[in-house]
Amino acid sequence: MSAIWYFDIISPFAYLQFQRLDEIKAHTALTPVPIALGAVLAHCGQLGPAEIPSKRNFAYRFIDFQARAAGFPIRFPPTHPFNPLPALRMLCALGEDQRWRGIEAVFQHIWRDGQAGDSAEALATVAQRLGISNLAEVIEAPETKNKLKANTEQAIAQGVFGVPTLSINKELFWGFDATDYALAYLHDPELLSTEEAKRLLTLPASVQRKR
Repeated sequence: MSAIWYFDIISPFAYLQFQRLDEIKAHTALTPVPIALGAVLAHCGQLGPAEIPSKRNFAYRFIDFQARAAGFPIRFPPTHPFNPLPALRMLCALGEDQRWRGIEAVFQHIWRDGQAGDSAEALATVAQRLGISNLAEVIEAPETKNKLKANTEQAIAQGVFGVPTLSINKELFWGFDATDYALAYLHDPELLSTEEAKRLLTLPASVQRKR
C-alpha cells in the first residue's frame, strides 16, 4: 500500500495535517506532492473558503481552535490568502532527500512563526537553511514551474478537489478532519468495501442546482 499527500502551503488545514503525517507514515510509504490549490478550485468551479466572507471569518477562528485543541502552535501570516507559488516552486525544486525537511521549514515559517511566504525575499531565511542560494532564479526556472503544473494536473486527473488530500490506493481523503478516516482505512482496507459504502457511490440525485 502506498499513499500520496497533495497539499498547498496556502492551506492552514494542510499545516495542521502535516503535524499528524507520522501516523500515516507508520503504515505506508507517503509521497508529498505540492500543488496549486487555485488551479484545482478553478477546474472544479469552486470558491476557496477565504473567498466567502462569513466562511472566512468562521474558518480562521475554527482553525485557530483546532490547532490549540490539538496542541499545535499556530500564528497566521501577515496576509491570507497570499501568493503561494514561490514557496510551492521552491519545494518542487528540492531533491527527494530534502523534500520533507523543506516542507516542514516552510510550514513552520508561515504557519508557526506567522511570517510571509509570498516572495523570494520573504522566504530567504528558509532558502538559506535549505542550502538554496539563488531562490529568485529557482522559482522562475521553467523546469520548476512545469513541475508544479504537472503535479497539479496529476492531482486533478486523480479527482482531487481540495487540500490537503491523502490519496491511498487511489481512495481520496480530503481535509485535516479526515486524518482519522484515512488511518482507519489503513488499518482496515475493507472499510470502503461494505455494501453501504458501495451503494453510496451509485446514489442518485433527485434535484440539481442551476450553475
